[in-house]
Amino acid sequence: LQECILSGIMSVNGKKVLHMDRNSYYGGESASITPLEDLYKRFNLPGTPPESMGRGRDWNVDLIPKFLMANGQLVKMLLYTEVTRYLDFKVIEGSFVYKGGKIYKVPSTEAEALASSLMGLFEKRRFRKFLVYVANFDENDPRTFEGVDPKKTTMRDVYKKFDLGQDVIDFTGHALALYRTDDYLDQPCQETINRIKLYSESLARYGKSPYLYPLYGLGELPQGFARLSAIYGGTYMLNKPIEEIVIDNGKVIGVKSEGEIARCKQLICDPSYVSDRVTKVGQVIRVICILSHPIKNTNDANSCQIIIPQNQVNRKSDIYVCMISSAHNVAAQGKYIAIASTTVETAEPEKEIKPALDLLEPIEQKFVSISDLFAPTDLGTESQIFISRTYDATTHFETTCDDIKDIYKRMMGSEFDFEEMKRKKNDIYGEEEQQ
Repeated sequence: LQECILSGIMSVNGKKVLHMDRNSYYGGESASITPLEDLYKRFNLPGTPPESMGRGRDWNVDLIPKFLMANGQLVKMLLYTEVTRYLDFKVIEGSFVYKGGKIYKVPSTEAEALASSLMGLFEKRRFRKFLVYVANFDENDPRTFEGVDPKKTTMRDVYKKFDLGQDVIDFTGHALALYRTDDYLDQPCQETINRIKLYSESLARYGKSPYLYPLYGLGELPQGFARLSAIYGGTYMLNKPIEEIVIDNGKVIGVKSEGEIARCKQLICDPSYVSDRVTKVGQVIRVICILSHPIKNTNDANSCQIIIPQNQVNRKSDIYVCMISSAHNVAAQGKYIAIASTTVETAEPEKEIKPALDLLEPIEQKFVSISDLFAPTDLGTESQIFISRTYDATTHFETTCDDIKDIYKRMMGSEFDFEEMKRKKNDIYGEEEQQ
């Protein structure tokens, strides 16, 4: 996806773009696999899917589960590039948080907050005060700080200021600010406050939850940006084996494929193409589960997210579950896809993810993958090779978008600017036609 978005943006910016992919489908790691038979093959499962799974081509199964924050960066990129015209989205019905072995709905309205059994009455009042504070917080207006220094005061101290208890802190940091660990507590509070704002503003747009999901699966996203690139003259080649990245004096000059060299000034790729320029920074386990029932205690939602905060299960990082269904055109009628994921911490990753799988029983079929996470060791300044990072365990695209903006900055020497992108499109299409 990062490469597809960047190829779209670079094409809009007037660059000549050739996009090669050794796979036969768009999106690499962030593809959706269809038909279901292909998923069985991919995970080396014997035999074919049973009759009860319906038609194979009714399935579009994401390899990497993520949702879009309604007010987040990816939605902005989609709107500015108008890639939205190729996609339809549905709102995810609810977000849930795990506490003491049970799951509770994350309140999405004031009425739900008052009725929620996540907190006691007095706690609710204090929490409400805290949310009002966050909503009014403006990093450019010191009058809204109330004695807090956004760049110095830690989040731990902000929680203390509002006298919030441990349960509320857990739920705020992990279900609203969506941190995977508790490291954020001792960092300056500005980032956390902005994350909670993003959550609330995203929630305000559609009401049920702050998350959106594209019909037919996440694989639609890279395809949408590949189309954008093509409209602006980019060329796309699938099934294209990459034999060698050609370097001269430490700088990339081309890519060799099937005996020919495509010459270039800059190259963007994922870690799998340049194993000598990346370093392993961890692992993620993901378990794709096919169910014939909605998840228990979710009010039979046909889509949801469940967050299991780390200290509820004695871990350092949270466990996530993303669930979607035939309502999103990704599964056969009456079937549900739930994908559990977390950052690996021990030598037995399958044990680590068990608390999530227990919530999903009975599970009809499981597909387990453990992926290494890579980050570039080469920033690309010398070599002009710009490498994206592997997808982490988060369940939204904010970190992915940060990576895209980072690569853009290293390539172009300037910050990525949504407004500028809009202007570029006006230059090409003219204002009128866009109305």
